[in-house]
Amino acid sequence: MKEENAFKDNVQDHIQDFKLTFELKSWSRDILFAIAIAIFIVIFVVQPVKVEGTSMQPQLADQDRIFVNRFIYRFKEIDRGDVVVFWYPRDRSKSFIKRIIGVPGDSVEIRKGLVYINGELINEPYLKPEYRDYQSLDKVVIPRGKYFVLGDHRNSSNDSRKWGFVEKSLIYGKAFFSYWPVSHVGLVE
Repeated sequence: MKEENAFKDNVQDHIQDFKLTFELKSWSRDILFAIAIAIFIVIFVVQPVKVEGTSMQPQLADQDRIFVNRFIYRFKEIDRGDVVVFWYPRDRSKSFIKRIIGVPGDSVEIRKGLVYINGELINEPYLKPEYRDYQSLDKVVIPRGKYFVLGDHRNSSNDSRKWGFVEKSLIYGKAFFSYWPVSHVGLVE
């Protein structure tokens, strides 16, 4: 009887060991799979970026941290109003963040700080009065494959008014979420 009970206890111990081993392997597999998916997303879809400069205030301030969707423009067109991150046309080792104001084929004109697209004054609710400037820019037509960008803090922005259009190939993503500092957490619009 003692041997039979010892045998049953031994079998029970082996079953418990087997269940624990199986459970650990299952958890390890799931964790590795989750890490692989996270790495794929960070490399190909979403990229964290640090904002440098004040050209997108008040929505984005210097040193804010944002996520950029690097994949979205494979499925949809770049639209007016999108906040994009791109390689600076004059020095491709630097990246800039600005708002798309004009798309290919649009005419853009700025009269005393007011922006006209195709002859119509555009509504810019994101632009605060204290960040406006009163510069003018003669009408330009945006060529195919290029975009006209401006910062929201117009009087401190280095943008298309100074160096021209941004080629589509230089735009690498759309800013969509601010995650740091906590006071700025939210969608980038």
